[in-house]
Amino acid sequence: LAPKIIYKQNVLGSWLSLEGKGSKSSWASSSGHFAFRFYSQGNGFADGIWLISGSPPEKTIVWNANRDNPPLPSSSKLNLTGTGLRLFTNGNESQDLIPNLTAVTCASMLDSGNIVLYSNDTETVVWQSFDHPTDTMLGVQNLTNSDTLVSSVSRFDHSSGRFFFIMQADANLVAYPMHHQISPQDAYWASKTAGSSFQQLSLDIV
Repeated sequence: LAPKIIYKQNVLGSWLSLEGKGSKSSWASSSGHFAFRFYSQGNGFADGIWLISGSPPEKTIVWNANRDNPPLPSSSKLNLTGTGLRLFTNGNESQDLIPNLTAVTCASMLDSGNIVLYSNDTETVVWQSFDHPTDTMLGVQNLTNSDTLVSSVSRFDHSSGRFFFIMQADANLVAYPMHHQISPQDAYWASKTAGSSFQQLSLDIV
């Protein structure tokens, strides 16, 4: 991440909605390979980042915002404000999607698949999706101490599933069933790197 480079930006007051009327239906990266937008979830909608690839184009959800919240109605909108992304349903402010930030001035959907909120234009990163992984790691993203990946229920249901994968403080990458203790007895896979100088898992772009 090189924050001084000017990326395709969304300025304060930008709106995101399903219809796109008076707003955008997606915030896309410069190449168009990634987009932050609403998608179908259960009997409603959720919001997250799509990876768009292949021919014909295939869309894969690679990050979810508030993935275990109830589905949203089709009237939902997102507004970029000075304190983060605020969610509106049925015309009323309902909750903060990415809350409790200060001095947000713009947001960018990067070609790495990382959505970033900045203060002082692009000088200071105040929040980024790469720091809050859900079920997917992307190129140049890192999984560091205590970070987890939590499986989705299915390809079409992106709420939290039955397994998680954690980068432990002892330098071991371990997979566990959800709601189990982080202990050797409950692990079903491990990288066996405990005690090494291994500090993070990184994916390089080839």
